[in-house]
Amino acid sequence: MSLAHQALIELQAAHEYFNRSTRNLAEAHSNFAPADGMMTAAQQVAHVAHTIDWFVEGAFRPEGFDLNWEEHAKIVGSCTSLEQARAWFERAMANATARVTSLSDAELLEALPEGPIMGGAPRMAIFGAINDHTAHHRGALTVYARLNGIVPPMPYMDA
Repeated sequence: MSLAHQALIELQAAHEYFNRSTRNLAEAHSNFAPADGMMTAAQQVAHVAHTIDWFVEGAFRPEGFDLNWEEHAKIVGSCTSLEQARAWFERAMANATARVTSLSDAELLEALPEGPIMGGAPRMAIFGAINDHTAHHRGALTVYARLNGIVPPMPYMDA
C-alpha cells in the first residue's frame, strides 16, 4: 500500500467521523459558545477547516508553517455560519485529498521544514496530525451539542 493511500485513509476517517459527530448541530447553533471568549460552533468548524489548509500548505512550502496565530484567529473568528464553515471544511478535505493523491512515497517521506511544528518529521506525519486535530474539535463540538440538549451520534458508524 502506498503512503498516499495510507494518508487518504487517515483523511477519509477524519472527514467521515467529523461530519457524523457534528451533523446534529444546525445553523441555529452557529453562534453558540459555552462561555464568553470561547469559539462558537461555527468557529470550531472553521478552525478545523483552516487548520487542514494550514497543515497542507505548511508541509509543502520552503518556509514551513505560518505561525501568525493572531491572523489565523482573525480568519476563524470572522466565521458566523455553520453552513459556511462546513463548506470550508469540505473544500479543505477535497484539497488535501487532491494534494496527497498527486504525491509519491518519496515526496511524502521528505522532511518537514525545520521549526517548532513537527520540524524534521516526514511530510506524511501531517495526515495523522490532521486526524488528531479533527478528533479533538469534534469532541468539543459534541459537548456543544449536549449543552444544547442534542445527543450526538456515534462517530464511527451509523447506529
